[in-house]
Amino acid sequence: MENLFLQSPSTTILLGTLGILLVLYVFFPNFDCQINEPPGLRPLPVFGNLLQMNLKSTHTTLYELSKKYGSVFTVYFGPQKVVILAGYKTVRQALINYAVEFGERHIFPSGIDLNGSHSRGIIFANGEVWKEMRRFALSNLRDFGMGRNAAEEKIIEETQYLIKVFERHDGKPFSFTQSINYAVSNIICSIVYGSRFDYSDAEFTSMVDRANDSIRLIGSPSVQLYNIYPWIFQWVRNRMRLRKNVAENQKQIKQLIGRLQETLNDQIRRGFVDSFLAHKQNLENLGITDSYYNIENLMTTVGNLFSAGTDTTATTLRWGLLLMAKYPQIQDQVQAELSRVIGTRQVKAEDRMNLPFTDAVIHETQRLANILPTSIPHITSTDLTFQGYFIRKGTAVIPLLTSVLWDESEWESPHTFNPAHFLDKDGKFLMRDAFMPFSAGRRACPGESLAKMELFLFFTSLLQRFRFTPPPGVTEDELDLTPAVGFTIGPTPHELCAVSREAFQN
Repeated sequence: MENLFLQSPSTTILLGTLGILLVLYVFFPNFDCQINEPPGLRPLPVFGNLLQMNLKSTHTTLYELSKKYGSVFTVYFGPQKVVILAGYKTVRQALINYAVEFGERHIFPSGIDLNGSHSRGIIFANGEVWKEMRRFALSNLRDFGMGRNAAEEKIIEETQYLIKVFERHDGKPFSFTQSINYAVSNIICSIVYGSRFDYSDAEFTSMVDRANDSIRLIGSPSVQLYNIYPWIFQWVRNRMRLRKNVAENQKQIKQLIGRLQETLNDQIRRGFVDSFLAHKQNLENLGITDSYYNIENLMTTVGNLFSAGTDTTATTLRWGLLLMAKYPQIQDQVQAELSRVIGTRQVKAEDRMNLPFTDAVIHETQRLANILPTSIPHITSTDLTFQGYFIRKGTAVIPLLTSVLWDESEWESPHTFNPAHFLDKDGKFLMRDAFMPFSAGRRACPGESLAKMELFLFFTSLLQRFRFTPPPGVTEDELDLTPAVGFTIGPTPHELCAVSREAFQN
């Protein structure tokens, strides 16, 4: 009798239905039919919308979906419900006008791996620890020159070291990636540690290489799958490599901090680390030992500054030089303006206002290259209604920066390299509201002012000295602008020639 019951068609249907309902209950506990929730693709159990995603270019999929579902829509990364914010007006409204509601950080598994913790540092932290570390970092980084004359001097000094590297190749093709990474990293190192490092210093170069590799790994498809199904993909090769990179860099950072701690002088502050250690000591002298000012938090904060202070700026510079080789007529105009306004003297930060076309080219590079296509995910701090849609507390949110920088209602030719986007009818520089490569609001990049100064001084110093061309036998049209896979979007590996302008003109 029991076997007859189990084999009946109605029982099979009932058990199948119960199984499906169980899966939906387990994997989609927040899935309901509220009519005012953001629209989106219908998710599959377990997979969500994963089968419709291109994990090598997730932002491209989301950008295309925004054209169908609008500026606020929902996707499911496996069982994880995520609200996507698209377009300039929507992203700005969310991050500025609803700064508190959208202001918390969503801590995803590989973010914890990169950070070493979900409750330390600046990038992957929330609450009081984030507020205190961000406040302390901003205050002290300004003291050590971020965005001021002291930083300008450091950048100008570093441009000379980078120029020497380029000159050693004598106009022959080579990859700029590592040398630019080291140069940019040295700026944040001089601010954080109080000194720069030589490009031949193996400890320094390995630390920079690992940090940049880690950011690339976070954007790889296998690590994205680990974020979605951590219990299944925790042993994937790229995730283990990420953990190894972070562990080795944390070990080196601890050693560097230890050396500075041994030579700490109450009367002299060499950099951010000295300020942190001195503040920690002052609290301990007052009997306060249970504070955010501990070595673990310092290591994580330094790692955050080191990674964020290198990758995006260096990647933008690499795009800038590639675009100059790709569009020689635009390079002609930049160099003509530099020759007319600056001549052969060293470019200064104050020269920016007199170099409108060059400034427009730098901004257009940032806009088109779309270095950070999605902001690091946020999470809602409360239930809210946004643009008529109900979004629950604890919902992961991704501001899609690609959709801002390529917003067809804001930019005349969003998918082409067009410096005129940043020039008025008289050829003067024109800042655009929809220029948002550093994100906005409470979680905007704290190093924006430093990054802008670095981009301007490195780019102009290199264009002043060199003509950038494709390798022999390669035409401008053949230069590939296809982006590489990664959390930040860099060019695919390539080589260019940096020819002395004097030699090029002869």
